[in-house]
Amino acid sequence: MTKKIGFIGAGNMASALAGGLLARGWRPADIALSDASPAQLEAHEASGVITTTDNLRLLEHADVLVLAVKPQVMSAVLKPLAALAQEKRPLVISIAAGIPVASIERWLGGTLPVVRAMPNTPALVQSGATGLFANAATSPGQRAVAESILGAVGLTLWVEDESLIDAVTAVSGSGPAYFFYVMEAMMAAGRELGLDEKTARALTLQTALGSAQMAITADVGPDELRRRVTSPGGTTERAIAAFDDADLKAVFARALKACAARGTELAGQLGSAE
Repeated sequence: MTKKIGFIGAGNMASALAGGLLARGWRPADIALSDASPAQLEAHEASGVITTTDNLRLLEHADVLVLAVKPQVMSAVLKPLAALAQEKRPLVISIAAGIPVASIERWLGGTLPVVRAMPNTPALVQSGATGLFANAATSPGQRAVAESILGAVGLTLWVEDESLIDAVTAVSGSGPAYFFYVMEAMMAAGRELGLDEKTARALTLQTALGSAQMAITADVGPDELRRRVTSPGGTTERAIAAFDDADLKAVFARALKACAARGTELAGQLGSAE
């Protein structure tokens, strides 16, 4: 049976997922997007997908409901859908950060199959990494559907404890910002060493791309790849020693723990709305 997917929210991530599904052969007639802003929907009309500003109309025709709205408005968006959601019992997939499954169930009127997904922004270029958690009401078949939807924009991995979504957020959800931060620092350092802006940028970004591709395809871990580049007494060894002097690994550990802790805090704040 072909699943009909409805996205509440037509922003960047919903657009990326819808585009990824279309690229994988999903029929436009089986994909619908709703948004309070008609302007957000206009960009999708050329693809042939269904668009509407009415969330109830969207849910009436959806076997899978993807929640792609800001966490702060999730309660207000879901409560009017509760009666119909309990009648239709769709698979609900939330890509909103910080909203626990229990809150989604409460706002939708009771237990439903719910999957929490934490994608990251490289999904916008079909290179995402998404952590997934499914509640007990989600069947194996529904888990497969969720995986196929998020897999349209990159890698998917399951966690079996909802609390681990905060760890996923710390590693991959927020992770692109860490790499962008390193890129910023390398480009700035390159300019300080005398490179022009264009050259420093091109060398940094290509090196980041190539290093990631090597790490993905190699049969050894990043630690061994680093060792192979670090000749004793050479230039790279001197740079790594400077990182070690700054205790860079401990800095990263503190940063990711802080990120995960903030995720837990947000879940308590955002999920407590009545």
